[in-house]
Amino acid sequence: MFSIEHEFDSTVITLVDEGSTPLTEDVVINAFEECITVEQYDARTDQTLRITLSISQMHDLAAALNLPEGVYSLQKSGPKS
Repeated sequence: MFSIEHEFDSTVITLVDEGSTPLTEDVVINAFEECITVEQYDARTDQTLRITLSISQMHDLAAALNLPEGVYSLQKSGPKS
């Protein structure tokens, strides 16, 4: 299950773990204009862990989810004439 909320400066997506135990903590994704943050609470350390991805890294991640094993470089497309 997930939720999507539009805030003033970002879109917030929350991923909720469902199903059989053990369940993990919710994952919160904040999509800003300049970056994406991924956060998850870690009960072992009582801290919220955060990873920040550039927009370019997010595009690479999205592409990587649909590709076989290998090393890739995405080509930026220019304006069409």
